[in-house]
Amino acid sequence: MLRNKILIIFLCLITILFFAYMIICFTGKSNNNAPIAKMTIIQEEKSNYSINMKRDILCLMLAYPQYITGVESKDQKVYIIMKSGNRIIYDDQNIKRNEEKISNADLQDMMNYVYPIQDIKELMPKNNESGLFRVHTFYNEIYGETRNQIESNLVHVKIKNKRFSFNKNNNAANSLKNVINELIPLAQNRKDINRFVFPVSGTYSYRVVEGTNLLSSHASGTSIDLVCSEKDYWRWVSRKDGQTRLDIYPREIVRIFEKNNFIWGGKWGDFDMMHYEYRPELLLKSRYFSTEPKQGTPWHNGLPYSDSTVNGYIKLIDEACYNIK
Repeated sequence: MLRNKILIIFLCLITILFFAYMIICFTGKSNNNAPIAKMTIIQEEKSNYSINMKRDILCLMLAYPQYITGVESKDQKVYIIMKSGNRIIYDDQNIKRNEEKISNADLQDMMNYVYPIQDIKELMPKNNESGLFRVHTFYNEIYGETRNQIESNLVHVKIKNKRFSFNKNNNAANSLKNVINELIPLAQNRKDINRFVFPVSGTYSYRVVEGTNLLSSHASGTSIDLVCSEKDYWRWVSRKDGQTRLDIYPREIVRIFEKNNFIWGGKWGDFDMMHYEYRPELLLKSRYFSTEPKQGTPWHNGLPYSDSTVNGYIKLIDEACYNIK
């Protein structure tokens, strides 16, 4: 008799547990990430991957229209086609630490971080490397691969009474001229701006990034260092003193550079406040694609303009990436 009662109780418990499990599975409301909830998240991640990939490629094509001629996919991998005919992979699908991304980034690594175009009140977290990942084979196609090729692309930009070398390709030197033309009259009336800008420390310098064997963006002639202060660079000063420097930094300088497609090293985790670098693709993404698209809108929704060229880019990207999920 007792044995039968125990068996009945055991069967009731099993039945209760079974129905509880079925309810969790079908509602997806478990605190432990139920299977249906997990499936939904995975589907959303896959969808977002495709959207972000298309947006990244569109930003690259808009930023470098003379150098990217097409897009293609092969074996579930997407490549941009350069004017030279070289193909550069968007995502090599390797998992990397930040150190590996700095030395061996692909286009997805390079475009993954959204540059914070809005003002910042505090130093960026140490692990924020927005702008530090560069695909060197990509920039070699634009600004020159060898020292001789780079130097053949340099022109002089006059800054006060000195001339500084800057790369003319992809409108880089003209963009710097626009910055200087706006900064000089502003600095004449603002002592605080003048002391943060002049004298300019340098532009082109064929050298590597400190602590690495990788060429600096200065080596391509696409970066400028303003007046040098020991409080500007993370290797020279504590984060506390760096924060003090950030607090008094004139934001007008930053806005003028960003308006002309330069990113600011002051917005890196390893801050470099004297440093500005010409990166139009990152500014485009920050302006137009910094948030996920609203449901039911096209992946390219957010662009403030549309013409035959832009529509052509969108069509190329859609055709090449139609089967990438």
